[in-house]
Amino acid sequence: MIRSDSWIAAAALIPVALSPLCGQVNITPKADRISVEIDGKPYSDFFLAPDGNKPYLYPLRTASGIVVTRHYPMEEGETRDHPWHHGMFFEHGSVNGADFWNTEPATTDPKKGRIALKEVLEAKGGAKSGTIKAAFDSFGPDGKLFMTDTRTITIYAESRLRIVDYEIAIEAPQKLTFGDTKEGTFGIRLATALSEDRTGKMVNAEGLETEKNVWGKRSPWVDYYGQVDGQTVGVAIMDHPSNPRHPTYWHSRAYGLFAVNPFGVRDFTADKSKDGSMTIEPGQRVIFRYRVVIHFGDVRSADIAGLYSKYAAER
Repeated sequence: MIRSDSWIAAAALIPVALSPLCGQVNITPKADRISVEIDGKPYSDFFLAPDGNKPYLYPLRTASGIVVTRHYPMEEGETRDHPWHHGMFFEHGSVNGADFWNTEPATTDPKKGRIALKEVLEAKGGAKSGTIKAAFDSFGPDGKLFMTDTRTITIYAESRLRIVDYEIAIEAPQKLTFGDTKEGTFGIRLATALSEDRTGKMVNAEGLETEKNVWGKRSPWVDYYGQVDGQTVGVAIMDHPSNPRHPTYWHSRAYGLFAVNPFGVRDFTADKSKDGSMTIEPGQRVIFRYRVVIHFGDVRSADIAGLYSKYAAER
């Protein structure tokens, strides 16, 4: 177990144990991130929120190296809207009234929360997969601790796919209420080329297509595919059956936001009589599990339905 105050010093030691002898997936801790390589080539970085903003994974690539996440705001060259959409993330817009969705330093919202690394628990490579496990503390606008979560990210290297499993275990030191708002929760900001006004198309498990028919609906999975660098590629997000409120609601937008949100029922149904908030009592622990599949081809040629069936059978 590595605590945050000793993390930088320990980072220099860990790569020795995670040398290329580990095989196909190499994990390298650094001062502000944990880097992932597959077959000796950069795949992604897990940014550890050193500035107290939010942790996120960026970029995501296909097996051939095509980047399927938007570069901005980490880099320039694509659309500049919604600068709080960083790669792949888990955050929510209302936790006990605090906003953990838009936590950008430039944000002046007095309700803005803050997330900081607590400790890195695991950084391990392997012949077929690599795992990163880290704990984070979330603080309210008054600086008081709201909650602690442990995020476990496992990246699998297959010949034609890149699969990322993301598990977050939320622990409540006090009573927590995830409020009913569309601004959340587990999401990816996709490359601009995948937006629906370019080449992209989103399809859910029921066969419904486009934002008009997918946004705010419940489904166990959604695939979002299109053309990037002249090739048809896609990203699927899968909601595990063990998750609270499965199948989840989808906050998936035509401009490239791709997110699940089990809490925003009032917004999604346009029914003000509904309340999608969820309360976690002090001492309780709630776990959410998601699988992200980065693939070639469209939803059918990639057999997303079949891949989901295999994922749903995992316990």
